[in-house]
Amino acid sequence: MKKLNQNELSPAEVDPIDLPENAFRELAADEEYRPVMHPAHDYPEVTPYSVSMGLLLAVVFSAAAAYLGLKVGQVFEAAIPIAIIAVGLSNARKMPNALGQNVIIQSIGACSGVIVAGAIFTLPALYILQGSHPEITVDFMKVFLSSLLGGVLGILFFIPFRKYFVKDMHGKYPFPEATATTQVLISGNSAHGKSGGQARLLVIAALVGGIYDYIVATFGFWAESVTTTAYSWGQSLAAKWKFAFSCNTGAAVLGLGYIVGLKYAFVIFAGSLFVWWFLVPLLGTYGTAEMQAMMPQGLFSEYGRYIGIGGIAMAGLIGIIKSAPIIGQAFGLAVREFRGRTEGAKPVRWQTDLSMKHVSVFIIIALVAVLLFFWFGVIHTFWQALVAWIVVTVIAFLFTTVAANAIAIVGSNPVSGMTLMTLIIASGVFVAIGLDGTSGMVAALVLGGVVCTALSMAGGFVTDLKIGYWLGSTPRKQESWKFLGTLVSAATVGAVILMLNKVYGFTGPEALSAPQANAMAKVLEPMMMGGDTPWMLYITGAVLALLLNWLGVPALAFCLGMFLPLELNTPMLVGGLVNWFVNHSSKDAAVCRARNDRGTLIASGMIAGGALFGVFAVITLMCGMEAPKNGHELQPQLLGLGAYALLIAYLYISSCKTKR
Repeated sequence: MKKLNQNELSPAEVDPIDLPENAFRELAADEEYRPVMHPAHDYPEVTPYSVSMGLLLAVVFSAAAAYLGLKVGQVFEAAIPIAIIAVGLSNARKMPNALGQNVIIQSIGACSGVIVAGAIFTLPALYILQGSHPEITVDFMKVFLSSLLGGVLGILFFIPFRKYFVKDMHGKYPFPEATATTQVLISGNSAHGKSGGQARLLVIAALVGGIYDYIVATFGFWAESVTTTAYSWGQSLAAKWKFAFSCNTGAAVLGLGYIVGLKYAFVIFAGSLFVWWFLVPLLGTYGTAEMQAMMPQGLFSEYGRYIGIGGIAMAGLIGIIKSAPIIGQAFGLAVREFRGRTEGAKPVRWQTDLSMKHVSVFIIIALVAVLLFFWFGVIHTFWQALVAWIVVTVIAFLFTTVAANAIAIVGSNPVSGMTLMTLIIASGVFVAIGLDGTSGMVAALVLGGVVCTALSMAGGFVTDLKIGYWLGSTPRKQESWKFLGTLVSAATVGAVILMLNKVYGFTGPEALSAPQANAMAKVLEPMMMGGDTPWMLYITGAVLALLLNWLGVPALAFCLGMFLPLELNTPMLVGGLVNWFVNHSSKDAAVCRARNDRGTLIASGMIAGGALFGVFAVITLMCGMEAPKNGHELQPQLLGLGAYALLIAYLYISSCKTKR
């Protein structure tokens, strides 16, 4: 491979300034995608600067994301703000050929968000259960090894599927988070020409979206979510007919909906309406006396959401069956490499993965480490540890593609739902083999932590690799250095969780809420202590997913809508509708295409600004600012509607400010 030589390349190859026209659409039969960094040349990627900066940002964002996630239950996506910081630093230093290094910084640093999501959704439940079961012990190594081993498995299990998701499915999935991050990285690749104008547009959109979301998150000048229950007539509807409607007014979620597009946004919203406007009123009207006394949010949390979990699980199994040829190809490639019978020409730099032979060996080593961890660190009985190991291996591998699909479609990983299903399955198995009580709860939660982190990592890693595909990075380098980012992030998260438990605690009036971990503890404890499990709700969701698949409806997207709150699915539809109107704003197809490209850039800026200013909001709240508690009064609701209308107008009008 030739080293980058400024004198031998054309200006576009030396300093490419824009993504190709076919970056976001399906390719024709004889068409190929050529990334920004020329495939035939070598660019600086892994350098002391990129690795050290990536690790530093992984530590910082792991701490910030862990605090926010345990406080309010939301983990912000670290990839976008890390990309913004990387671009800002490289521009300030006037670094030549910084794009490849910025991709590595983003890829290493983004380990923070995915490791945090995997850890905080499960492991704090150990502290929560410790309140009623003092014999439960929690230490740093349990948290650290659970996160580390889960993250490593997520990386290794996904590598064989990289080509399928990022290359073979090019243009078929929207990849909303990867799109936004890529736009950020490419905007800083040149300070002149077309990219200079795009960078300015991206910065303006990021400031609009970021300041908008920051004001809501820290000062609460208007309602973060508009809802019918804020009005007396809406409360009456909710109490009598179990009807409610809500919409998050955030800029980042609106931008996400624009990138997802109307097709998937509508399917997701349809799933949400099926739960909120059909199942919830049905249960509240004809259910038991306890159901009739509940408000819509309670019915959704206690019944509707579990149907969504069952649907996600079945949609995942359907996806696994459909992915069987891909899994077979991955195994076949590994076997051929072991025999030394690789076929075909050597792939070019930007399509070179880690050797399947090496990946297979690393998977074996990682699985042995997991078994030893379960045996010596958690369960202490070999055959019970072996059963737990089998459960983890099967679920983590099979649901890798489900997590990647979810991220590719909507940018949201239903990892908490899949982990909850894992806990339920594991608990049933553990009880059957005599591993119940407090020891069973600890084993199930640690097992759940490994699976949750593995699925979270697989979903996040597909974003990194898609970014690298669009820009022309070397997958092998991204895959290799992801392990180091995982190690540093797992250690940081483990230390932060222990520290937050000492400072705030997870039980008591002033404790951190840790909503997902509380939900896990709530489900797990009765199962291990002889309680009931809502199997019928899971089965209902599974049957529904089968029917949707038979009818040709994207089952995973529909069931994701059933699982996620209505207030987050509504703005997805609003953003998708804005996308549709922009794409039909002219009779000239070229004009519509140009306007949609501009709208994608603006929506990416809004997502990036919301993510970055979300970090600022966390810092503000950590410094002592009290989180706003208003929002359900009339004035903030009306102001929220007005502000949201202005935000929608900005997205549409600014997108249409181009003729070609």
